[in-house]
Amino acid sequence: MNDLTVEIHGEVLVKEPGVRPLDFREEIPENALAAWIDGDVVDLKRPLPHGGQLQWLTFEDSSGQRVFRHSSAHLLAQAVKRLWPEAKLGTGPALDDGFYYDIWLPNPLKEDDLQRIEEMMRTIVQENLDIERVELSREEALALFKDRHEDFKLEIIQRIPEGTTISAYRQGEFIDLCSGPHLPSTGLIQAIKLTNVSGAYWRGNENNPMMTRIYGTSFPSQAALQQYMERLEEVKQRDHRRLGPQLDLFSFREEAPGFAFWHPKGFQLYRTLEEFSRRLQSERGYEEVSTPWIYRVGLWQRSGHWDHYRDNMFLMEREDELLGAKPMNCPGHALLFKESIRSYRDLPIRYAEYGPLSRFERSGTLHGLLRVRGFHQDDAHLFVREDQINQEMFGVLDLVDIVFRAFGLPYEVVFSTRPDDYMGSLELWNKAEKDLEAVLHERGIKYQINPGDGAFYGPKLDISAIDSLGRHWQLATVQLDFQLPEKFDLTYVDQDGSEKRPVMIHRAIMGSVERFVGILVEHYGGAFPLWLAPVQVVVIPITDQQLNYAQEIAQKLKRQGLRVEVDARNQKMNYKIREAQLRKIPRMLIVGGRDLENHTVSVRTREEGDIGAKPWPEYIDELVEQAQMPLG
Repeated sequence: MNDLTVEIHGEVLVKEPGVRPLDFREEIPENALAAWIDGDVVDLKRPLPHGGQLQWLTFEDSSGQRVFRHSSAHLLAQAVKRLWPEAKLGTGPALDDGFYYDIWLPNPLKEDDLQRIEEMMRTIVQENLDIERVELSREEALALFKDRHEDFKLEIIQRIPEGTTISAYRQGEFIDLCSGPHLPSTGLIQAIKLTNVSGAYWRGNENNPMMTRIYGTSFPSQAALQQYMERLEEVKQRDHRRLGPQLDLFSFREEAPGFAFWHPKGFQLYRTLEEFSRRLQSERGYEEVSTPWIYRVGLWQRSGHWDHYRDNMFLMEREDELLGAKPMNCPGHALLFKESIRSYRDLPIRYAEYGPLSRFERSGTLHGLLRVRGFHQDDAHLFVREDQINQEMFGVLDLVDIVFRAFGLPYEVVFSTRPDDYMGSLELWNKAEKDLEAVLHERGIKYQINPGDGAFYGPKLDISAIDSLGRHWQLATVQLDFQLPEKFDLTYVDQDGSEKRPVMIHRAIMGSVERFVGILVEHYGGAFPLWLAPVQVVVIPITDQQLNYAQEIAQKLKRQGLRVEVDARNQKMNYKIREAQLRKIPRMLIVGGRDLENHTVSVRTREEGDIGAKPWPEYIDELVEQAQMPLG
C-alpha cells in the first residue's frame, strides 16, 4: 500500500498506511474527541482511510458533538441491557442537542426507571471502558447478534449486501452494530441527563413492534449540562408556537392540519423575507417564474419522483385521471427550459419560484411551522454548462453567506453523497460528486461527508445554521444534478452546433419560508431587527392634542416605506409604552406638547429605552437608513 500524505496545521507529513489520529500525539489537543480528514469523521483510534488535511474535532464542533452524543446513545443502551438483559436493541442516533435509543422492553418503564438508567450510565462512565471498533464479515455479524438474540440488529444485517464488511463497536461486555465514529472511552462522558420517553414503531412502520424511545443529552462537564438545562427554559419561553399567536403572527386550526393561518403582521414578516430574497436574486440574474401546482402523475413518473417520493405527495383522482400536487418545482422548471431552443450563449439560466408546495407529513410529526404540510420555498434551479459549474456554485455559496449573515446565523456544511436508491448512471454520479467536492476545496470550506444521504438525482450540500441558543437547523440545500436533464431530454446548442446536456443546480437558501419564520421567531425571541419587524415604528401621542401631529409623522414614514402604527387609544402613555414593549416593536416615537411646539419626537428603542428628543423631520433620514435591508 502507498504511504499517506497528511497535512496538519499547514505541515505536510508522509506516514505509513495504518497510521491513526491517536499516533499524532504531539499534535492532539487534550479535548479532542475525534478527527476530520478531508470530509470524513473518524475515530481517534481508527487507521486513517486516506490522506488529506487532518483536523481535530472537539465538543465545540458540531461533528465532535455528534460523535460525543452517538457514544452517549451506546452508553444508554449498555445501561439498559445491564438492567434488563432481555431488552432488544433497535437504533440510537445522535441528535443536534442530544440522542435517543429505540429499545424493545418487555414492560413499560416506570417513573423511577430513568433515574436508575442514569445511575447505571454514570457507573459505566466511572469504569472508563475502552471503546473499540470491530470489523466483521456479514456471516460473523449474523452469528454474533443471533447469539445475543438481537432480532432487530439481525434484520438490519440481513439488508446489507453479501460481501460487505460490517463494523461494530465494543465497550466492556456490550457490543453494538454501528458504522461509528465513537469516542476513545466511556470516561469522557462526564454529564448525562435523560429527558423523555416515548413510543416509536420500529422503522416508523405502524405494522412493526412498538419500541421504547429514550431521549437524553450529554456534555463533557456538569457545568455545560447545567447551562444547557437553563437554556432549555429559554427555549420554552421562545417557542414559536407560543410566541407566534402571542405576537399575532400566525395560528393553526384543526380544520387544516399542517397548514398555517397567516395573520396580517405575520404575513408582513413573510413578505419581507420574500422581498429580501427577491432583491438579492434579481441583482444576481435570477428570473422569477410560476409553474402549476398540480400535474398529471406522468410527470412525476418521468422525473423519478413517483418511485422515490409518492408516499410524501398529495394525490387525487378526477375524471379517471390521477393527479399529484407538487412537492417541489424542479420538473416544472425543466419543462420551462425545454419550451425553447437554447444556445450556449443563453446559459446560465436561473429560474426562481416562491409558489406553494405541499408534502404529506404524518400527523404525529407536525410541529408548528417547523414541520408543515403546506409551504413555500425560496426555490431556484440553475441550468448551466459544465464549464460554468464552478462559477455558479460559487455564486450560490456567496448568496448563502449573505443571507445567513443578515440574520446573525453562523453555519456549517455537510456534503451528502450517492444514496442506495440513486437514479441514473454511476459515471454521472461520480462526476457530480467530484465537481461538487472540488468547489468546496477551492473555496476552502470545512465540511463533513454524510455518505448515502444525497438526493436520489444528485449529491448535495446541506447547510445548517446555528441559532442564538446554539441549536443547529438544516436550512439551505444545494444539489448538483446530471440526471433530470437526461430524464427530460434537455439540450442546448453548443458553440460547434452540437447538442449538449445542461447541468441543473437545485438550490434553496432559507428553505421552507414557513420553517424559516419559525426558526427566526425562536432565534430572536420575537424581537426582530428593525428591517424585519412586522411593525417597525409605533407613534404614541400623549394626549389627543398631539394626535394630528402623530398621524402626520406616521404618514411621512409610511411614504418612505416604513411599517408604522399610531396608538391613538384613550390610555395613559406608560401603558402604551408597555404594550409596545410586549409587542417587541423596535422603535417608539412619543409626541407630547413640547414635541409639537419644537417639531421633535421623543425616541425610545426596544434595546436602549429612552434616548431623548430628535428633531423632526430630520430624524426620518436616520430611521430610514437604520431600516435598510442588509443586502450585502
